[in-house]
Amino acid sequence: MFKLFKRNRRTTSEYIFDNINILIMLFICAITIYPIWYVLVNSLNDGVDAMRGGIYWWPREFTLENYKAVFETPGIVTSFGVTIAKTVIGTITHVFFTAMVAYAISRRDLYGRNFYMLVGVITMFFSGGLIPYFLLIRDLGLFDNFLVYIIPTMFNFFHLIIFVSFFRELPTSLEEAAKIDGANDFEIFIKVIIPLSMPVIATIALFQGVYQWNDYFAGVIFVNNPDLQPIQTYLYKVVAESSSNQMMTNAAGSIATKTVTSQSIKLATMVVTTLPIMLVYPFLQKYFVKGMLIGSVKG
Repeated sequence: MFKLFKRNRRTTSEYIFDNINILIMLFICAITIYPIWYVLVNSLNDGVDAMRGGIYWWPREFTLENYKAVFETPGIVTSFGVTIAKTVIGTITHVFFTAMVAYAISRRDLYGRNFYMLVGVITMFFSGGLIPYFLLIRDLGLFDNFLVYIIPTMFNFFHLIIFVSFFRELPTSLEEAAKIDGANDFEIFIKVIIPLSMPVIATIALFQGVYQWNDYFAGVIFVNNPDLQPIQTYLYKVVAESSSNQMMTNAAGSIATKTVTSQSIKLATMVVTTLPIMLVYPFLQKYFVKGMLIGSVKG
């Protein structure tokens, strides 16, 4: 009877194994977080002073002039607006359209369903290439058009698979009851399926939202108008172009350019463009994990 209350003690090997795991995870966290911390610290330091090196943990000469130069540079506020708009609109349209197609594919009475799935799987591994894709975008009239961020991203077959796995677990009796009440397929999808699918919708919305925020490629390839370029494309140009000093000359004359360098502006721009999604992601990470497990277990 007393054995029921006896505490199980860990063996020496288990204790060593747990501590080694803790040390490994701490090391991984350190090498992952430190580069971000290094960029933040140097972006808050005087640009000229930072050129001397030796700044690793704290700013040596604290200043906000780098961020002042970034926010007073023409175009960055517009780029932020474009990024927010394409993230919100692109995520909503993507979730709705992909869910609608997935609901149709999940119906076992859909004619040619297996063929559609086969074609979709093929597109996950093979594509026509960048040149045919560029020509298609141009011929559709999407070049230098805000809709180039929305229409091509409305559907993703991997996300469709996640939706289909979830929809197949919903009881068919709900659809049958709705049909008895006179609802058609679209009404069933809107009034029955969507309200029951909020977990998977939140998952896919997070996937797509992060993608839309981080995407810079579409702005580089398909957009020449600076008023339509997102903040990630703006960051790409700041980092990639060798003439970053031009950015400082465009900044307001009130900025003391003696303390601002092209490198310090690059670092400040990186922080400004990545910080919002970095702050949101830890709170929503559980949806990523849940999204990867949807359909893999029952119950």
